[in-house]
Amino acid sequence: MTLRVIIFLVLNFSALALGGLFTGKGVPSEWYMQLSKAPWTPPGWVFGTAWTSIMICFSFYMAYIWPSADNKSFLTGLYIVQWILNVSWNPAFFYFHNILAGLLIISILTVVVGYFLFHYAPQAKYKSVLILPYFLWLLIATSLNGYIFLKN
Repeated sequence: MTLRVIIFLVLNFSALALGGLFTGKGVPSEWYMQLSKAPWTPPGWVFGTAWTSIMICFSFYMAYIWPSADNKSFLTGLYIVQWILNVSWNPAFFYFHNILAGLLIISILTVVVGYFLFHYAPQAKYKSVLILPYFLWLLIATSLNGYIFLKN
């Protein structure tokens, strides 16, 4: 179990680090500051705290469901899709300033994480609570991205 947790921590935080390379100045950037943002947009520090907590929880979640997955190839593929989408949002949104592409990416990512939550719930049981922060955060982040798309 410990080795699986470590592997998923490395994978998940490498996704955040890789995505972060394309964020540039990110939230305090001039481009982002000039956008019309949703009234429910949290302060900038919340994003880093949220993603750190989410990736820790998601790492434990993946380590728990891995041994009980009937189809490891499917789970691996689903995880890879999630990883690529997670990494892709930052460059689409912050580097290329493509708000629509960011919205599409984060919407698909939300569906994928929702699939994890509901599909693996019978196996994960109460441990499904570990992926719930990821899913809820993506719902919020998707609404923030959608608001920016509609208002800019």
